[in-house]
Amino acid sequence: MDVIHIVGAGGIGCAVGYALCNSGLSVLFVDADAAKIEWGRRHGVAVDDLPPRQAAFVAVDDWQPPAGAVVLLCTKCYNNAAVLERIPASATLIPIQNGFDPLLHARGHAVEGIASFVSECLPHRTHTRITRAGWLHFGYRLSARTSSFSREPQVSARLFALACGSRLNRKIRVEIVEDILPYKYTKLMYNAAISPLASAAGIDNGRLLRLPCARALFFDLLRENYAILKHAGIALGKVGPFHPSTVAAILRRPWLAHALAWAFYPSLRGTYCSMSGDLPAGRTEIDYYNGHLLELAGATPCPLNRCVYDLIKRMERGRLVPHLDLLAELNRDPARPSTNCYAVS
Repeated sequence: MDVIHIVGAGGIGCAVGYALCNSGLSVLFVDADAAKIEWGRRHGVAVDDLPPRQAAFVAVDDWQPPAGAVVLLCTKCYNNAAVLERIPASATLIPIQNGFDPLLHARGHAVEGIASFVSECLPHRTHTRITRAGWLHFGYRLSARTSSFSREPQVSARLFALACGSRLNRKIRVEIVEDILPYKYTKLMYNAAISPLASAAGIDNGRLLRLPCARALFFDLLRENYAILKHAGIALGKVGPFHPSTVAAILRRPWLAHALAWAFYPSLRGTYCSMSGDLPAGRTEIDYYNGHLLELAGATPCPLNRCVYDLIKRMERGRLVPHLDLLAELNRDPARPSTNCYAVS
């Protein structure tokens, strides 16, 4: 079988690539990190404590995919432009990335994936840890769909090969869905609440649930994200234990929401969103997360999203150091306590 090109040897790229190697497919990893490429050539790709698998590695500057190549795009959205320039129109492009990029949308690809598991790659290495189990959904973007899975054997064969090879310590389950967008928008609903708040505060995802004021902001932003998507008439899918409509109902019952926050805290403790690593460098995916929600909202009031977006953009421009106190300026609801509850350890 032809080589499958994976652009971006980060947490998602390494996890998916490892699964493909396990299923007997040839994989070529493409990345801009020279140290990571050298590590991969020496040690292969690895997930958790599973045995490493051999694969090919190449620098993005030296990569030129052939006509008809199958390319899994696992980069950050802000890297898409440079990568898409290298991919021929005849390639089968399958993005697996968070966020909504107009440039990628204009490409008109038919199939897309979205990961709800959390995978954190070690710096400069092709070795990742699955820190939170979850799903990997694959499906059509119905707006670009031209035929059924059974009538696209090349794409579907690779997807089902991935499905068979992706059971990594039972931490990842793969599901083929009819329409990928409801699942991608649900993931956006969560990412656009967790990522900017945890990143601006400089805390892990667990502390976002543990600290009272941070948790209250997270709940408020999650509610606002859900309201924007519902008002825009966007269907949502289930990527976690609860459907978004159930999550919205839970958030209307504060005692239940806080109780469940403590239930989820242990699995999120010590995990970080990708925006946390990007913010100190002055470049994040905020335009593709909250920026996209603001576009969907239009004239509909969404004050917390606008404040969050403005805060992250200001931190990007000024290279501001993440700190819990930065969340205080988002806490503009007079009904909330005015005490400095962000100082809780």
